[in-house]
Amino acid sequence: MPLTIIIGAQWGDEGKGHITDRLAQGAAVVARYSGGDNAGHTVTIGAEIFKLHLIPSGIIHPGVVCLIGNGAVVNPAVLLREMDALAARGVDVGPARLKLSGGAHLITPAHIAMDRAHERERGRGAIGTTLRGIGPAYTDKARRIGLRAELLADPDALAAALAGHIAAKNEVLVKVYGEEPLDANAILADYAAQAARLAPHLADGPVLLDEALARGETVLAEGAQGTLLDLDHGTYPFVTSSSPTAGGAITGLGVGPRAVDRIIGVAKAFTTRVGGGPFPTELDGDLAARLRGTGENPWDEFGTTTGRPRRVGWLDLPILRHARRVNSLSDLVLTKLDILSGLAEIPVAVAYDLDGRRRADFPTDLSVLARCRPIYETLPGWGEDITGARRPADLPANARRYVDFIAAAAGVPVSYVSVGPGREQFISRD
Repeated sequence: MPLTIIIGAQWGDEGKGHITDRLAQGAAVVARYSGGDNAGHTVTIGAEIFKLHLIPSGIIHPGVVCLIGNGAVVNPAVLLREMDALAARGVDVGPARLKLSGGAHLITPAHIAMDRAHERERGRGAIGTTLRGIGPAYTDKARRIGLRAELLADPDALAAALAGHIAAKNEVLVKVYGEEPLDANAILADYAAQAARLAPHLADGPVLLDEALARGETVLAEGAQGTLLDLDHGTYPFVTSSSPTAGGAITGLGVGPRAVDRIIGVAKAFTTRVGGGPFPTELDGDLAARLRGTGENPWDEFGTTTGRPRRVGWLDLPILRHARRVNSLSDLVLTKLDILSGLAEIPVAVAYDLDGRRRADFPTDLSVLARCRPIYETLPGWGEDITGARRPADLPANARRYVDFIAAAAGVPVSYVSVGPGREQFISRD
């Protein structure tokens, strides 16, 4: 039963869509297990660039079934816009190819309004969310008052549940936050139209996956965000509202751990993050601009969903060791190695100095992490353009040493190296 889980090994934005697209050619099903449209996966095929937010990256491969699983939260309007954009480019997003598990939860305009109100109230202590209603939707799920996608198949039940939901949120928005009430009638009308289109896509996600695995078919579990954004194992409270780790894949899809064959962590050759919170290896000035890029290229470090410039820094090995431990990683994919070309020297954080003591592991207690100072080991860089490399031997010796150093220090073999945004710009080290 070959289930492969793809995990972000840092703070997200590592290039998971890139490797999912690469591996999807041998898969029967690609399933998204957590998060909402706060995530963004970019897939580049020749001159074409696809930016996906909810739909799994395998959708670009004809014949691959894509599932949005129980652990995800879905804004129907956003999902339909994404479907329409793909259909306009000739991608089949019909009910036979795109499935929405009935156990996934719905995001409403009320969730978005609550998200904005919460962030405004936090002021300077704002988390830096994408303001897309993700957190409030997961809050309602945990409070057992959420709206599940299965309601899309029952217009009367959807209308009744939605009316009660909007009324309850309006009470809070008006009386607590001083906001204007939402127009319930307009929202109900919009959702009725959206439900009519999405109902044919509803499926029992866990059963669909169980049947595929029983047939011996390959299933890819595509993650969103990254290990350090995990609600339990990340840099709390600067985290997302779900579990983008391997455990989240199991619960988010409804499969058992014995089905898992491989857990692949995806990491950049340096480190980035979006939003607030400590970042031990963070850079600023010219070096930061050098790693980030200008934003003119989709490969540059600007959010796929928000367009916000990402914070950038050198590679942090305590983070990768944390990701290995939390997820039981079997191997790593190293992306964006090409961005380091042209640097004479490349520092890598191998441990931290914590109040005069060396610490090799990553502390998720922010009061401790804020006192950590990176201990660097500097590796020699390379000047060659590596974007055309397709075999390990094509890489300069110092680039190979850099990859080998990461694998040894993180304790996880590096199976693939990405040297550009294109589907073909991968080096297999399997």
